[in-house]
Amino acid sequence: MFRHSQLETVKAWLAHPAHTAMPLHARIQRAIRQLILDGALGPGKPLPASRALAKSLGVSRDTVESAYAQLHAEGFIERRVGSGSFVAEMTEFAPGHRRSRRDALLRNQAPNLSKRGNAMFRGGGVREMLMPRPFAHGVPDTRGFPLQLWERLERQVLKETGTLALLHGDPQGAEPLRRAIADYVNLERGARATADRVLVLTSSQQAMTLCANVLLDPGERIFIEDPAYYGARKAFDAAGLECVPVRVDRQGILVEPILATPNRAKAVFLTPSHQFPTGATLALDRRLALIEWAAGHQAWIIEDDYDSEFHYAGKPTACVQGLDPNDRTIYTGTFTKSLFPGLRIGYVVLPPQLVQPMTVARTLLDGHTASMAQLTLARFMEGGHFGAHIRTMRGIYAQRLAVLSDLVRRHLSDFVDPRVPIGGLQMPCVLTCEISERAAIEAARRVGVELTGLSALHAAGDGKAGFLMGFAAYTPAELEGAVRKLATALQMVRMPA
Repeated sequence: MFRHSQLETVKAWLAHPAHTAMPLHARIQRAIRQLILDGALGPGKPLPASRALAKSLGVSRDTVESAYAQLHAEGFIERRVGSGSFVAEMTEFAPGHRRSRRDALLRNQAPNLSKRGNAMFRGGGVREMLMPRPFAHGVPDTRGFPLQLWERLERQVLKETGTLALLHGDPQGAEPLRRAIADYVNLERGARATADRVLVLTSSQQAMTLCANVLLDPGERIFIEDPAYYGARKAFDAAGLECVPVRVDRQGILVEPILATPNRAKAVFLTPSHQFPTGATLALDRRLALIEWAAGHQAWIIEDDYDSEFHYAGKPTACVQGLDPNDRTIYTGTFTKSLFPGLRIGYVVLPPQLVQPMTVARTLLDGHTASMAQLTLARFMEGGHFGAHIRTMRGIYAQRLAVLSDLVRRHLSDFVDPRVPIGGLQMPCVLTCEISERAAIEAARRVGVELTGLSALHAAGDGKAGFLMGFAAYTPAELEGAVRKLATALQMVRMPA
């Protein structure tokens, strides 16, 4: 007979919401099987008679008999005529308490990973907040997205394509979307793109992973901005590359260290339109110098144009790819920042000779991007809705940046110096008080405010302490409330104990 605790375990299994979709006999069978696997019912132990168990559980005897029959068929129990049902003698099965100890040991044991696996694990991945709170950076406002329009376009796509939209898609990306992307980057970013040079991906992070693994071998070097976007550095580290940091000033990455040792690396990673995190724009003479360096040394320029749509002062500069006549620049973009993170669509504009190798390599990662989302986005862009949405959000974000910079000057002037950018979705602030960056971030988190430290973005370790404050996803009232909370939290840290 079951002990009281074992009977309660079976009852809990039957009532658990996650199991209610299963037939009743299957739930009983799974519950008893788990008791056996956990060692709570050891080999040779008798099971309750089907009639008695049925009465205890409030089910029919046939239901329990069906559960016992399945357990017998799977070898978990033995049924003896005239004696009843017993847990089978499974000598190869470790009792639960031994298994628990073994699992605990395995959890604490260093995993036997490859060098690349270790690099990925140690890097900590790139994690985004599921429900962002002020001042999470790089997050657009999704509350203003024209959802009803999107739904209507999606219905149109489904009506016209039918079940074709449910099949595997082209690994290079749906042709209508590739055409729309090419038209957009040519017009708005001064690129040199055609539909057959566009590769649609799930994110710019995937683009960097592809570049790192297809263009360079483990141990080879890549020049990278310092400070730099952490997602890029982690992608390159995980691929076994050696990142060579190159300092950034107010005109972008310094080219002198690259030109002085031109063969030191086979590629350079840039955010030239709006450097992350400083907001600097790469000067034209430096762009041209890097294009010449790449051509002369058969190197690659990886250009990340992550939020160029949101430029608040003057016209944005043309992308490097559009200036490069030698096809040594790989241009990456994403709709995560311009539309919404859940869309999961990014892209690269590739030199012609890389289209096939990159597309084949992409099939080894995830096959293709979801067709419905691609075709809906293509309609959204072709109908002029993308441009209209960008113009609307650009105005909203510019207002929110102005609000945040004013709030920081009014409430946080004793703690930080804001560096107001000319574009993007976040504002860097440099700490000017005795509070450490770590203490500031921890104090902010305690009051429900999210900050990203600046110093960790500097590979050389000599960056000024401070943090990024994202503003795009938050209303002026939300920004004010969060700034006031942050001011109080920092004041508490600074007060003597």
